[in-house]
Amino acid sequence: MLLDFDPEVTAIAAQPFWLRWRDDAGRLRRHAPDLFARMADGSAVVIDVRPDDRIGPRDAEAFDATMRACRLAGWGFRRVGVPDPVLAANVAWLARYRHPRCGGSPDLARLLQEIFAEPGPLMAGAAAAGDPMAVLPALFHLMWQHALAADLAVRLTAEALVVAGAAPGGAR
Repeated sequence: MLLDFDPEVTAIAAQPFWLRWRDDAGRLRRHAPDLFARMADGSAVVIDVRPDDRIGPRDAEAFDATMRACRLAGWGFRRVGVPDPVLAANVAWLARYRHPRCGGSPDLARLLQEIFAEPGPLMAGAAAAGDPMAVLPALFHLMWQHALAADLAVRLTAEALVVAGAAPGGAR
């Protein structure tokens, strides 16, 4: 979901391929990386997801083999652990509003961008645009699209500062 939210990611594939190699003892090994992401600049990144405390020697060897293979293919490689739970919860919330049907009218989108031209509290801005029950889906949709932003590393509440374009402090 975090990749889907990242505006630099244009395509995602889960378990995109099997990598096979022989280890130092000559045994056949194989590994399917978790994700492949195509980036807006045309580059590619292969991603393995595993918490730091769950990486054993065989896993470390698989990640190293994957990194070497990616380097040969001209791709990037990342091994990531557990996402920050607050960020993950905020992005999961916004993902509920990704569908265009949540966007509301173009006039409402323009009004919200005008209201949040300067950072302001989420709920106060929604109320300034109209009935919050009708406005909030459009506000969250615009946040999913990065037309409005907030610091998603902190809990998204009624008082969270929202701004048009980029999040306060550069955070997403």
